[in-house]
Amino acid sequence: MDKLTDRQSKRKALIEERLNLPDRLQRADMLQRVMRIWLFGRSDEVIGAYWPIKGEFDPLPALHRWKEDGELLDQAQMRRIGLPVVDKVHKTLKFHAWYPGCPMQEDAYGIPKPKDTEVIVPTLLFVPCVGYGPGGFRLGYGGGFYDRTLAALLPKPFTVGLGYTNGYLPDMEPEPHDVPLDALLNDNGVVWPV
Repeated sequence: MDKLTDRQSKRKALIEERLNLPDRLQRADMLQRVMRIWLFGRSDEVIGAYWPIKGEFDPLPALHRWKEDGELLDQAQMRRIGLPVVDKVHKTLKFHAWYPGCPMQEDAYGIPKPKDTEVIVPTLLFVPCVGYGPGGFRLGYGGGFYDRTLAALLPKPFTVGLGYTNGYLPDMEPEPHDVPLDALLNDNGVVWPV
């Protein structure tokens, strides 16, 4: 089996396993807690995230809480959350402001995105992981959008992968174009750096 076929097989198996986790809601609750604790004390004012698909962990409730908490502590501080919108020309992602109740529309992949909100530049970016392995490397859906985006964003945001414990691949080998994440969180806590 070649490397590409192996990655596709792993990706498919992990998505299927994630969709069928009997305790996914409990795992999501634990990862919400891990995320909130991890965010405590960070100075970021603009965070990029994602709209969850295919059983992914939903980071938006924890981020909305982060936004509200920051504004309660400092009325002058306006924390912002951004969701990705595909730049079809460069095949990268731009982040548009999101808030609960924000008008949304589906992108070309059927994923909701903010409609007609301003582009914002995150200093911290939460990235979904289908799988993840040693060294901060992630297995995504295979489109390369995050790798191209991270290679192009200046200044480069601090990147944090989010996934469930079942997504850990101890033997995962990165591809030459893979960009390691700065941190990985799962429902048990901080996975990377160790």
